[in-house]
Amino acid sequence: MATKRQKTNNGAVTEEFFSDIPKIKYCPDAAPDDVLCFKHYNPTQIVRGKTMQEWLRFSVCFWHTFRANGTDPFGLPTMKRYWDDNSSSVEMHKLRLRVGFEFFTKLGVKFWTFHDRDISPEGETLEETNRNFDEITDLALDLQQQTGVHLLWTTCNLFGHPRYMNGAASNPDVHVFAFAAAQVKKGLDTAKKLGALNFVFWGGREGFHTLLNTKIYAELSHIAAFLRMAVEYKEKIGFTGQLLIEPKPKEPSRHQYDYDAMTVLGFLKHFKLDDHFKLNIEPNHTTLAGHCHEHDVTMASAFGILGSIDANSGSPDLGWDTDQFPTDIKSCTLIMKTVLEQNGLQPGGLNFDCKLRRESTDLRDLYHAHVFAMDHYARGLLNAAAILDDGILDRMTEERYSSYQGAFGRRVEAGKATMNDCAEYVAENGEPKQRSGRQELYEGILNRYV
Repeated sequence: MATKRQKTNNGAVTEEFFSDIPKIKYCPDAAPDDVLCFKHYNPTQIVRGKTMQEWLRFSVCFWHTFRANGTDPFGLPTMKRYWDDNSSSVEMHKLRLRVGFEFFTKLGVKFWTFHDRDISPEGETLEETNRNFDEITDLALDLQQQTGVHLLWTTCNLFGHPRYMNGAASNPDVHVFAFAAAQVKKGLDTAKKLGALNFVFWGGREGFHTLLNTKIYAELSHIAAFLRMAVEYKEKIGFTGQLLIEPKPKEPSRHQYDYDAMTVLGFLKHFKLDDHFKLNIEPNHTTLAGHCHEHDVTMASAFGILGSIDANSGSPDLGWDTDQFPTDIKSCTLIMKTVLEQNGLQPGGLNFDCKLRRESTDLRDLYHAHVFAMDHYARGLLNAAAILDDGILDRMTEERYSSYQGAFGRRVEAGKATMNDCAEYVAENGEPKQRSGRQELYEGILNRYV
């Protein structure tokens, strides 16, 4: 695949990096091997009062898509992109951005995401690093304005550099804590500059490998202080995006403090930060925590803190974070059922935090993976809409909890019943009747829609 040069309307010469890939279109009659089109994702189709594009809010992540090279702990890079010389120069980072925005445009997504160090090189000093970042994000802003692609969220890489080997906000060295805070300060400035809708905190090294050298409550308190600083600075500069925390139970740390949705909720409540943060849920992280794929999405939504979703999947049999593209339609259906029930993810979205397998080395694989993932979530959306429109599962569930609609049940839910009231109720009504949970029926009905 060669670079193609072409003139724009104003006479400027631009490069086309995917010259043999057309803009991806909706083709409902596509055959199974017509793969450079959407068979199910129709951006303008109305589903329960909104377009598919509004419900799904697809986003491409920059790091896995344009910085991954197929390296793993056992092997060297396998992905060689003809435009990329693997250098860390500012010009090479600019070129990668141009490649990325062509990809976003041809795919038809309206959002992208990045870590600060994905798109800009680190310098010898923080000042040099920030100058590089300013230069690169000037181009990013220009490309956003040219294409209409918006920044769903940005985040700071506080885990890759050796300085963060013992953590960032949880680091036992306050100097490292301060460096991380300075990096996030610049990240928030840049988020405002680029009109980011959200800003994510992921504590990849905010945890421990052994308790022998760890002061747990001190580290948690330091993380809380760090996040409080971020809230204060966000308000000071007038950044209006939503702050998000992304749970993960382990890897690279043996244990991460943001283990799962309920752990993070407890942390936020304890440190009185719950009014300022929502969660960015990655299902692959959820399964690493020992839960089912949709668990943390549903749990976060139940407590009103589901902000965005990293729409990937994993291989639970492997036990590590594989960041695979979503392929299971049932999982997509259950995720979208929750999204529909909470009336959408905005200002969040579905971000494909996914990487090609090491053996998938063709440029077209980038398109195949994203096109199919978007189609799979479109099918999930349609399935979920049908489930909610029919209302069969909802009616069954309401019936299961119907005893709480009686006078005594309403008193319990209102917090007005006492232990004595419960004892009197049992004395009057005797032994409860056994009521089937009918799990197989629920699961069978779900599969009628998938």
